[in-house]
Amino acid sequence: MVNPTGSAEDWGNGDSPRRNDMTENHDTHVSVLGLGAMGGALAGTLVKAGLRTTVWNRSAGKADALVAQGATEAASAAEAVRASRLVITCLFDHDSVREVLDPLVGDLAGRTLINVTTTKPEQARQLAAWAAEAGIAYLDGGIMAVPSMIGQPGASILYSGSEEAFREHAALLDLWATSTYYGEDAGLASLYDFALLSSMYVMFAGFMHGAAMLAPAGVPASRFAEMAAPWLTAMTGELAGYAEVIDGGDYTVPGQQSLEFSNLGLFIEASAEQGVSAEPIAMVQRLIERQVDAGHGTEGFARIIESIKHPAA
Repeated sequence: MVNPTGSAEDWGNGDSPRRNDMTENHDTHVSVLGLGAMGGALAGTLVKAGLRTTVWNRSAGKADALVAQGATEAASAAEAVRASRLVITCLFDHDSVREVLDPLVGDLAGRTLINVTTTKPEQARQLAAWAAEAGIAYLDGGIMAVPSMIGQPGASILYSGSEEAFREHAALLDLWATSTYYGEDAGLASLYDFALLSSMYVMFAGFMHGAAMLAPAGVPASRFAEMAAPWLTAMTGELAGYAEVIDGGDYTVPGQQSLEFSNLGLFIEASAEQGVSAEPIAMVQRLIERQVDAGHGTEGFARIIESIKHPAA
């Protein structure tokens, strides 16, 4: 990924100066708050690596397997925080993070907090400001993986916030996934996370729309998936070209498919004839129509980003 601060290239995963020697794993203390599917995977990876890991979960029973592997279960969140200089939170949402941590602000002072709970960029910035006021080093993380991928090739976690905290704990973070730092703005990791996941969900919705269109014809989704996967993979090769046009700001450069040619009216009609909702494709058509109505019909398809950047009143 491209990092606007330039630091991702310097602090990416692999053999780089930022990696710490973790041969003395047994001397590293870390506490993990939240043992859902993802929190449990993160904690389990640390335990297996030999780190002295304290765990806590609001509901009972979630820590049993980790304790059997060598983790220590804390009786309360406060006890877990006091057990380690490094505290990881992987809770349900932003509100749950504040609910758990606000009463513990005094205990957290002087410690490092790494929050990998899914939060909005502005919420991450709020947490960073709260932490800074309390003397807590704060690092925010966006996890680009499902729990089963943690500790495996292909997993990625994006970080922003305290660069000092990232450098200090880089080797530990690398146990989970490829770790990349995006700058001091604590909201950037979340922003990248949301942008990537938005792309994913829209792609999935498009696939499901196609599967729904084919279903009345007796075509199973599994057969459609066999066709869609290589097609969509091939189409990702177009992203760099679209990005070049968008960054250049000129939607008239030669070689682009025009907005007028991209009219999706027939797709919407075909969906109705199949008896299925056209909502996923209708959303794209609305973006196209706004630019055509504004007089840009002969310009390239990439111009729909202007409809997204400037929402309709």
